[in-house]
Amino acid sequence: MPTVAIVAGVLIVLYFNDHDPAHFHAICGRDKMLVRISDLAVIRGDLPRDKRRAVLEWAAAKQADLALAWVRVRQDENPGRLD
Repeated sequence: MPTVAIVAGVLIVLYFNDHDPAHFHAICGRDKMLVRISDLAVIRGDLPRDKRRAVLEWAAAKQADLALAWVRVRQDENPGRLD
């Protein structure tokens, strides 16, 4: 479970061999959110409003990098950091 970034105290995580569609997990304590990489739609869960906004803004700026990181973890490779 590589943590690719920490955004506003939220862990941005990709899981090796995770299911489609391409997505990342945003984890902040007990709050969790799954976000589809292709359009940054929230698939499931939620975060506090300020954390959610920060994560989605960061993801918009890193969308291409997130897509590449997804391909890497699906191939059991280290996705690297996206901070």
